[in-house]
Amino acid sequence: MNLTQAKVEKEYIIKAIETDDEDMDAFLFSLGCYAGEPITVISFNKGGCVVSIKDGRYSIDNQLAEAIII
Repeated sequence: MNLTQAKVEKEYIIKAIETDDEDMDAFLFSLGCYAGEPITVISFNKGGCVVSIKDGRYSIDNQLAEAIII
């Protein structure tokens, strides 16, 4: 399943990043978002969600959230 289907405040392990866009892949990697890393959805909002990766909180849109497979 992807991140848009995650439950709030539950920690998941990223299994893969599924995107054909190299820029999107590089952006997610720069956030520390890659296979094997834990990720937690803090909340969902209209256009995406707020996630916790490592020690940071980030707001990502639905397109990015759909690319993150958990």
